[in-house]
Amino acid sequence: MIRAPSLAAAVPYEGDGFLVEVDAARERADIVLDRPPFNVITMPQREELRRVFEALDEDERVRVIVLRAKGEHFSSGGDIPGFLEASPEHVSKLAWNIAAPSRCTKPVIAASRGYCFGVGFELALASDFRLASETCVYALPEQRLGQIPGSGGSARLQKIVGITRTKDIVMRSKRIPAKLACEWGIATEIVADDKLEAATDDLVRELSAFSPLAQRTAKKLLNETEDASLSIAMELEGHAYSRLRSSDDFREGVAAFREKRPAKFKGS
Repeated sequence: MIRAPSLAAAVPYEGDGFLVEVDAARERADIVLDRPPFNVITMPQREELRRVFEALDEDERVRVIVLRAKGEHFSSGGDIPGFLEASPEHVSKLAWNIAAPSRCTKPVIAASRGYCFGVGFELALASDFRLASETCVYALPEQRLGQIPGSGGSARLQKIVGITRTKDIVMRSKRIPAKLACEWGIATEIVADDKLEAATDDLVRELSAFSPLAQRTAKKLLNETEDASLSIAMELEGHAYSRLRSSDDFREGVAAFREKRPAKFKGS
């Protein structure tokens, strides 16, 4: 089992088909899928990834987490024979494990190129920001196996693109190229393939400059009010706003604005 202290003591950490790099100077952690050529994600790897997200969430050196992959493809999806070998109890935990990026209190960026299929797409959908290279193609191809997405893919996708487009994608195992994914709001941004790393670096720097307390609050509020009515969402937003008004970061932000200087946030 991976816990925060052991992860911090061994960087990079080599897991089952992935590695973890922590750059304390940039307050950044990278989870890098590394099972060439297609970065297939095994059943045990899903649980291990969940534990790594939880460990990085507790790591005070880390402000932003990047999920990326080595090679031409983010991931072609899961290890298909592994589904037949896994116990029902293990399978029942799939959605919980893959939802780890969403539960993580820190911003999570999924940077993808090439295939982003199946559980790879579901991991990206659970992330906060999806940067797509122009070569990226998203898909939930489970219908071709006589199955359906089992780790939150169809549910999350429906929230983004609606039921009509989700049926088109899921029921036809349709592939969505990066340009269309960006137009539909699946991808946050599309960039040239050779600019994906630079775009990821830029977004990490941007997010790291904000108050970590305000970032955590915004992510939690947006996640929890996604299904709420407008009146409830506004009420919860008001409560969160009121709490932040008493924070050190808010006082620092106001002072920096008045003094025309960059703010130095501490997360308190």
